[in-house]
Order: sequence, then C-alpha cells, then structure tokens
Amino acid sequence: MSDVLVAGGTGVLGRVVVSELLARGHDVRVLSRRASSNSRWVPDGARLVTGDLVTGDGLAEAVAGADTIVHSASDPRRFRKVDVPGTVRLLHAAADSRPHVVYVSIVGCDRIPYAYYQTKVACEAAVARSGLPWTVLRATQFHDLVLTLAHLASRPPVVLAPRGVHVQPCDVRDVAPRLADLVDAGPAGRAPDFGGPQVLSAHEVFRAVALARGRRRWIVDVPLAGKVYAGYRAGHHLLAGGDTGSRTFDAYLAEHVHDGGRVDVPYRLR
Repeated sequence: MSDVLVAGGTGVLGRVVVSELLARGHDVRVLSRRASSNSRWVPDGARLVTGDLVTGDGLAEAVAGADTIVHSASDPRRFRKVDVPGTVRLLHAAADSRPHVVYVSIVGCDRIPYAYYQTKVACEAAVARSGLPWTVLRATQFHDLVLTLAHLASRPPVVLAPRGVHVQPCDVRDVAPRLADLVDAGPAGRAPDFGGPQVLSAHEVFRAVALARGRRRWIVDVPLAGKVYAGYRAGHHLLAGGDTGSRTFDAYLAEHVHDGGRVDVPYRLR
C-alpha cells in the first residue's frame, strides 16, 4: 500500500479520512502545525508530522516520500491567509517528489460568488496547474456544518430562515471512503461530485434541529438580497449529477443531540 500524507487530518473530515486509509492498509502521516496539541486527534497507526501551511516551515520534510497527499486543510476564518497561499506552498514543497494530490472542494464553488467559495476555486486551479498528478472532489455541505449553523440560528425563539434556500448535507463518514477510493484509483482530474442523500429546505433543517432539541421555535421564511443568496436559491451548491452518501441528516441529529437538548457542536464559529 502507499504512503499518504493527510493535510487537515485533525479536522472533522480529516480524522475520518485518516481512519479509513489506515483500515485499507495505507501508511498514513497527518500534517499539523501544532503537533503537541493535535496529537489526541491522531489514531493509533498514523504518524504526526509538523508543517506550517502559512509559513512553509517543515513542509518539505513532511511531504518527502509521500505517494499521495490528501489536502483537506482549510481555515474558513482566515481563508485568505491560509487556503490559497498554503495550498501553493504545499504544492511547491511536493514539486520534486511528484505525489498524487487529492484536493477536497465544495459543490458549486465556481457558481456562487461567496468569498470563501472563490478561494476554493483558486485552490482547485493551483492544484490543476501545478504539474503534479491530481484529483479534485467537490462535496456538498457536511452535516457537521449544517448542524452548527442551525444550532446557532435556532437560539432565539423566532428563527429566520432564508426563503427558497435548500441544502444537501452529507456525512463525513460517507465522504471519507470516497476519498480513499480516489487515493486507491490514482489521478482522475475532476472526480464526480459528491452529495448527501436528501435535499432539505432551510426551514426543514431549522425545524428538525429544534425538534431534536425538544425546543419550540417559530420559524419565519424571509427573503434575502444579493448575488450569493441568488446563487443559493438557484441551487448551484446542490448535486447536479454525481455520487451520494446514505446517512441522513435526521440520523446524524439522533447521534449528536442528546437528552436535555445538549448538542455536540462540531465547529466553533467566531
């Protein structure tokens, strides 16, 4: 089996990807800029290596000997500083060893003028023109992000839901095997997009979260303005053809919302 470096391997998706790759017999290294604080997220059998996407420190040593790099590292709070420059630094560090780069992106990122999505487009372009063998997998929003946003939005007794907006959330436990398949298969360019098994309105998502928590909420659908909202209303972020997972949002809620309404919030948004 191959030697795989996972950038972002301590994140919500990356941790599951690491476990999936280990189960398939790959030698797995996890890239982290803070080895001491992130070691608890690395399962037995994987090795933690230090490298900083922001400064470039340690990247050359981290990528040395890797047959494949799974790049799922991202920082939505500092994406302008981290995502594109960090991707370019990672690709530059890998230029001599020429591993297969598997990059995780977002469905519809090239059709919705949201700044974070535009960063994903730029990262895709950097991967494609790097000269390295590459694969890009676009996925719809993860259950984890949808729950986090809905949980925050549902705190007041009146919840404002964007009218006409739908989501197609997928489970990282479905995405990880797809990424591992792409590692095993070799370079594919743009792989078929991946999405969840259901398309839900924002209203339905907020209602499902409130019901799971045992909270009564008045949900009001409100129109929004702007090109980003128009892109979401048009459904550009939904799967228009590709592969789907099997784990539903309701099933995910049953695992992450506990007695008394306590919620496992996967992301800490500031």
